[in-house]
Amino acid sequence: MRSIVRRDEPVNHHGEFYNMPFEGGAGIGKPLKSTIHPLRKEIPIFLGAEGPKNVALAAEICDGWLPLFFSPKEDAFYRDCLAKGFAASGDPTKADRFEIASTVMIVPGDDVEQCADLVRPFLALYAGGMGARGANFHFELFARMGYEDVALKVQDLYLQGKKQEAAAAIPLAMVEDVALVGPPAKIKDELQLWKQTCITTFLVSGPQQVLPLYADLILGS
Repeated sequence: MRSIVRRDEPVNHHGEFYNMPFEGGAGIGKPLKSTIHPLRKEIPIFLGAEGPKNVALAAEICDGWLPLFFSPKEDAFYRDCLAKGFAASGDPTKADRFEIASTVMIVPGDDVEQCADLVRPFLALYAGGMGARGANFHFELFARMGYEDVALKVQDLYLQGKKQEAAAAIPLAMVEDVALVGPPAKIKDELQLWKQTCITTFLVSGPQQVLPLYADLILGS
């Protein structure tokens, strides 16, 4: 990918699984150079990863990591995964410039449970409905966090088509491990723990009118 983007020369690649140009077919393949001229030659490549080996791979070959369900309680675990990847990269300065841009779900409101209810269907979908039984990386993530029994129940319900029951089975603690919910003062207080983690960039989303609040909570806390 980096060679394609740089456009320094036609791309030749002979790897364990893939070759460019393709070997076979009509036998007339030749190295090509992309016709797209990028704004810059070095475009940062981020890897979305959850399992320990893929997190380490992100640190080894990429410029950043995109966690989806990060928990401050798992910070030491992820730092260890990243350290293994940095070591494998052979670049002693890799860790200094590596970015970790994590999705952080923020739902402000007076009632903590009502705020959590907006997150529960999302967690139920990923923990219970993504992938097949026994092959769901999101399920494995929550199991590593100590919620295997919960994830099993959520998965059973979700795969039976009982999506509302699956969402309702998710405890508040599981929501609060991966999201910031409740009154702004509570969120602001909990953000202190998030800021001590390996995350370098918080990725948030929401209606335009709440973005100033998010900025105040994250930048002003």
